[in-house]
Amino acid sequence: MTTLLTLAVLVLVAIAIWQMTKIFELSQLRTDNSEVANDKDNKYNGYLMFAFLVFIYGITIFSFAKYGKVLLPEAASEHGSDYDMLMLISMVIIFIVQIITQALLHYFAFKYRGEKGKRALFYADNNRLEFIWTIIPVIVLAGLILYGLYTWTNITDVNDEDDPLVIELYAQQFNWTARYAGDDNTLGSANVRMIDIDRANVLGLDESDTYAEDDVIVKELHLPVGRKVNFKMRSQDVLHSAYMPHFRAQMNCVPGMITEFSFTPIYTTEEMRQNPDIVEKVQRTNKVRAEKSAATGEIIDPWEFDYVLLCNKICGKSHYNMQMKIIVETEEEYNAWMASQQTFKSTMMASAQ
Repeated sequence: MTTLLTLAVLVLVAIAIWQMTKIFELSQLRTDNSEVANDKDNKYNGYLMFAFLVFIYGITIFSFAKYGKVLLPEAASEHGSDYDMLMLISMVIIFIVQIITQALLHYFAFKYRGEKGKRALFYADNNRLEFIWTIIPVIVLAGLILYGLYTWTNITDVNDEDDPLVIELYAQQFNWTARYAGDDNTLGSANVRMIDIDRANVLGLDESDTYAEDDVIVKELHLPVGRKVNFKMRSQDVLHSAYMPHFRAQMNCVPGMITEFSFTPIYTTEEMRQNPDIVEKVQRTNKVRAEKSAATGEIIDPWEFDYVLLCNKICGKSHYNMQMKIIVETEEEYNAWMASQQTFKSTMMASAQ
C-alpha cells in the first residue's frame, strides 16, 4: 500500500510539473495560443484513445484474475442455481456489449479523427440504422426482463406446499432473533407494543394466543437440509434487510408489516465446508490471520466457515456487526436440537416464578 501511494504521489507531482510547464509556455508572447487542435494533436489523442481501450480491458482481466476468488461459492439453496444462471446470462450479455461498443468507440475516435482538409459527412437521419440500434436493445432487454420476472416469480413463491418449516426472523438494532412456530407449525400473533422485557417477552408475543405457547425463540438459526423453510420477517425499529448470501436469499424487514421469503437448503454446513471454494477460502483467510498474529503478537483464532444471516441495509452505527449464525443439519440433528429448546410458554412460566 505504501508503494502504491508513493507512485500515486509521484504521478501527481509529474502532472503538476507538466501543467506548470504548459502555463509557462502559454505566458510567452511568441507562443501560439490557438485553441484549435492541429493534425498532430488529433493523432496524439487518437492513440491515447487506443491506450485507454487497452487499459479498460487490462483492468477488467486483472480484476477477474485477482478478485474472482472472493465470489460466492455454489449456491446452497434449491432456487440458487436459477438465480446464478440469471446473473451469468446478464453479465455475459453486458460484457459482450461492453467489449464490442468500447472497441468501436475508440476505433472510430482514431479512424475519424480531425485532419486538415477533411470534412465530416453529416446527414440528419438513417432509418435503417435507427431501427437496428433500437430493435436489438428492445429484444435483448425484453428477453432479460421476461426471464427475470419468471425466475423471480418462482423464487418468491411462498406457499404451504411440501409441509414447509415456518420461522420468523425478527430484526432490531443491532441483532437478529429467530422464532420457530413449534409443533403446530403456526406462529402466534405478535406486536412490538406487547414487548415486555421484565416478563422475558422480547418479541411482543400475544400471551393470550394459544398458537404462541409452543413457539421457540432462539439466537442461532438451525435449518434441516432438504426441507422448505418459509420465513416471515419483522422489524422493531428501522428498515433492515435479511440477507443470506450462500442461499441467494434477501428480503427487507419493514417496521409495521410482515414480509416473506422461502427457500430449501440443499447442503448441510458440514457438506459446504468440504466445497473446494470454501476450503480454499478458509485456508487463505487463516493464512492472513496467522501472519497478522505473528506480526502483532495478538492471538487470533482460526476461522471456520458457517452460513450467516446478515443485515444488508445500513441501519445504524453497529450495522456491520448485525449477523446470526446459520446451521444447516440433517433432519435427525435438527429434531434433537429443537427438542432441547424451551417453548415460549415455559419461558414465561419460569420468568413468573
